Amino acid sequence: MRILFFYFLIILLVSCNPKIAEGLRKNDLRRDVELQTSKGTIVIRLSDSTPLHRNNFLKLVKQHYYDSILFHRVIANFMIQAGDPNSKRAKPSDRLGNGGPGYTVPAEIRETFFHEKGTVAAARQSDEVNPQKASSGSQFYIVQGKIFTDAGLDSVETYRLKGKKIPEIQRAVYKTIGGTPHLDQNYTIFGKVVKGMDVLDSIAIVPTNRQGVDRPLQDVKIVNSRLVKRRG
Repeated sequence: MRILFFYFLIILLVSCNPKIAEGLRKNDLRRDVELQTSKGTIVIRLSDSTPLHRNNFLKLVKQHYYDSILFHRVIANFMIQAGDPNSKRAKPSDRLGNGGPGYTVPAEIRETFFHEKGTVAAARQSDEVNPQKASSGSQFYIVQGKIFTDAGLDSVETYRLKGKKIPEIQRAVYKTIGGTPHLDQNYTIFGKVVKGMDVLDSIAIVPTNRQGVDRPLQDVKIVNSRLVKRRG
């Protein structure tokens, strides 16, 4: 009788948390992503406004795709990038940045999203070969950026954004928290760091190979990734 009770309890729990796609369940959408790195822990909250990227990232985390993957490109005052599966067993001389799961994700660029510090966005190939701005299936970057002055933002508008104006509310963030405004509206932003900004900073300043690849001289890796309960 007890076995029968637990069987029906399991059925009830599963029915309340149904599968939605590719191994994901409804409750997964309310989870944060915890990246345990060799420099500390970063927690990311994904955006419901970019469901294709959200679901893809959740799926890969549940598959442990990111476990042992390196931050293969790191530029201080700019961003840290990871997600190339070829980095898991890479030699120091290996050039990284071209690996992925074999598919892209359609762009979900939102007008109100911008590259403030802590933003999580999808890497992609250049416009020349990718005019639709489709995202890499697995590679992503986290913005460190820098704090701008009004003059600096004016220069970004003129020379990097081709005259497009940065909204005042975004300018205020770039002047206090910082970020990378020249990337706005060109890459899909799909999340933000909610814990571990100090870890982001510690990764961004590691010594790197400056010969065009910006790979850390000492590997910085995602040791483990998992879904965790949201706090706050």
